Amino acid sequence: MQSQLSAALKLKYKPVAIVWSDQKPDNAMQFTEGKWGCIMWLAASAARGKAAVCDRKTFGCFGGGVGMGFGLQYKNFPGGEACFCHFLSSGNDQWETGRQAAEQVKPFMTRESHDNFVHGERYFKNPELVQKFIDSLPMTDIPSENVVFKPLSDADSSRDAIQTVVFFANPDQLSALVILANYGRGDNMNVIIPYAAGCQTIGIYPYQEAQSSKPRGVVGLTDISARLYVQKQLGPNLFTFAMPFALFQEMDAHVDGSFLQRHTWNALTAD
Repeated sequence: MQSQLSAALKLKYKPVAIVWSDQKPDNAMQFTEGKWGCIMWLAASAARGKAAVCDRKTFGCFGGGVGMGFGLQYKNFPGGEACFCHFLSSGNDQWETGRQAAEQVKPFMTRESHDNFVHGERYFKNPELVQKFIDSLPMTDIPSENVVFKPLSDADSSRDAIQTVVFFANPDQLSALVILANYGRGDNMNVIIPYAAGCQTIGIYPYQEAQSSKPRGVVGLTDISARLYVQKQLGPNLFTFAMPFALFQEMDAHVDGSFLQRHTWNALTAD
């Protein structure tokens, strides 16, 4: 499947199709069961041309399981959901259950990961606010066994259940995507930037938007942990722009005749 939008934006990396499937592509990148990994590595792999896949046992981390639509995985976090709330905020050295859990998981973690478990990532002020964050997420349990990441050029909309199309965009390209998402709508609130993990902004948030009659684009990679991981594969200064498939089709059809064919855009993107 081709995209004139991708060509007009002069993307460095391939658009990524996120597909729900009960089948796994041959030779796809996949995490080993029980091993930690960042879902954004799978998306980056597809952006570089190699398909990747995760399932209910190989989503890399608990946030990734949530992000891809495998239900409330935070309850399976070491020490339970409460320990996750401390991990994302002030740290598990603040309470006895957390300290005990930290000792139990120490042999299985890197030094950095264990430090975050003990002292917290500090992305929220306190555990109570993390719980509110979890309660606000569009928690989803998808009807398929796998989530497949593949280059859009390898996807077939007549065969693949494409849920989301993800562009890795620099700030200029992101600006153009925001404009184009509003281009044919007649209003100006057709893109959102939720605070969430990188995987959640390409997974459950666009999944939720797909249920709307006017789905919005979702800007992601504002998660600085995910930014650090992706930077090692794709380089700096990229964000994700995730489109429910219907929105991608709408935006792709709007390239002809739009600002993307005018001198301002051409001057901005001139080599």
